[in-house]
Amino acid sequence: MSFVLNEKIRNLTPYSPVEGEYAVRLDANESYFSLSEEILSEVKEAIGKVDFNRYPDPFASELCEAFSKFYGIDKNFVTAGNGSDELISVIMNAFLQKGDKVMTVTPDFSMYAFYASLAEAQCIDFFKTNLEFSVDNVIKEAKEQKIRVLIFSNPCNPTSLGVKREDMKRLISSLDCLVVLDEAYMDFWDESLINEAEKYDNLLILRTCSKAFGLAAMRLGFAVANKTITDVIRSVKSPYNVNSLSQAAGTVVLKHADYLKECTDSIKKSRDDLYKMITALSEKYKGKIKPVAPVTNFVYTEFEKAEELFEFLKTKGIAVRKMGTHLRISAGSEEENRAVCEGIDLFYKS
Repeated sequence: MSFVLNEKIRNLTPYSPVEGEYAVRLDANESYFSLSEEILSEVKEAIGKVDFNRYPDPFASELCEAFSKFYGIDKNFVTAGNGSDELISVIMNAFLQKGDKVMTVTPDFSMYAFYASLAEAQCIDFFKTNLEFSVDNVIKEAKEQKIRVLIFSNPCNPTSLGVKREDMKRLISSLDCLVVLDEAYMDFWDESLINEAEKYDNLLILRTCSKAFGLAAMRLGFAVANKTITDVIRSVKSPYNVNSLSQAAGTVVLKHADYLKECTDSIKKSRDDLYKMITALSEKYKGKIKPVAPVTNFVYTEFEKAEELFEFLKTKGIAVRKMGTHLRISAGSEEENRAVCEGIDLFYKS
């Protein structure tokens, strides 16, 4: 007899980002800023003090303290993870049992449903109308379906739209399921609930250092919740889930609040400039280009012949993210923004 894979993993394929070498990479919502020489020097010094023969601090205490000080919250409600992806996996396996229902609000980050399937949960897709997140409709569906976990991003990846703080409070207070609020892009908008997370018995907020802070290589994510939920996350995660190098580097970077704010403000300006340029192209090529006004660090746009445009941009050394009839374009440097818009213009001219 030969070994047979079980049903839940039999047809899986590895996550596939845009592959290849491109002069302009605007496909992964990364920051276009690397660390300054001053901060990089401090990071190298901190890494030089790491005991490589010892396991890391299992609770990433200094890192969580630096994170909590940056956002002005209690460190006792913070758990560090090996990127938000690890935390999403931990949440699904801890708070769901086989057959439980988890609801996503489509379109959204694809890994929510993926990790739910590995936990053998039943994933319910609630589809947005015209990309809009309707709080009332989500509440109604979650109650009718008897959802155990509701998970979604705010602001949303990929739509670039957000739900305001007061509406989010109403949603959380109206439900008895766990609400996992992924605020990966909230550094670019001012409607966060991170300072109030501990007040709710059913709220868990996720944050990342990959978008605004330019630490995608470090794989640092954080979960913020009340003491009960925090204790669970800390208990079920891997004992040494965040390596010592990432802890050391992240602690240094998070202490440079002024620098991080400057970078975030610059990214927001870049996003606004990119949106204006794409909007100008939409007026030039009426009906063929339909951008969505963003509150994230990317611009989500419906394009006529999106597949062909995506491939055309690759031939020009430009990588963006294709999502059906839409392209998601990360805000880049002034030169990168100009390059992608010139590529779009050239495509529709020809």
